[in-house]
Parts: sequence; structure tokens; C-alpha cells
Amino acid sequence: QVQLVESGGGLVQAGGSLRLSCATSRSIFSIDDMGWYRQAPGKQRELVAGITSGGTTNYADSVKGRFTISQDIAEKTLYLQMNSLKPEDTAVYYCYVKILGGWYWGQGTQVTVSS
Repeated sequence: QVQLVESGGGLVQAGGSLRLSCATSRSIFSIDDMGWYRQAPGKQRELVAGITSGGTTNYADSVKGRFTISQDIAEKTLYLQMNSLKPEDTAVYYCYVKILGGWYWGQGTQVTVSS
């Protein structure tokens, strides 16, 4: 079992920044990949960014150049730095990890961007 604890969401004005954190109970080296999804009201959950244990990253087109995903191996923590936030970034953000094909999810953290 993998436990994920998220933090860092909140309310911010358009153009502002937030940093999300996701602390894991497992060593990052044991994880295939990890990242962030988000779900806005009435919409499907979508991938925001992912990173493999080797450090390879991928981003949704809508966040490229504004969001940065990173991992602290020693702290077993995943981060999502979000800059130049837009109202359309408003959603519940969920961190995930994939281990041997199994998916594990955080509880979600609300990000609200006001115009």
C-alpha cells in the first residue's frame, strides 16, 4: 500500500503562483512514475504532468511553460510548481503514483484561480 499526502492548494488571483506537494510513503526509486491529474467541475479528470523515477517529464499542452513537476528523492516528495495561473486552471488536483501497474491516489487538493 502507498500513502500520498497532498498540500499546497488554495485561492490565488490570475497570474499568481502556487506550489503543490505530495509526500509519499514509498521510496521514489520503487515507483514507475508519478504525477498530477486535475478535475474541474463537470469535466473529466485530465493529466497535468508526470515524471518517471528517472526524471523524464511530460506535460499537458495547456500547462507547458507555466507548470513544472519535480521530485525530491530524499524527502520522497513530488512537487508541482504552478506559475501564471489562469481561471481555467481551477480544479481539484490529485497526485498519483504507479507501481508495478497499480495506481495510487492522493486525497486531492483544491486550486481556485480568480479572475
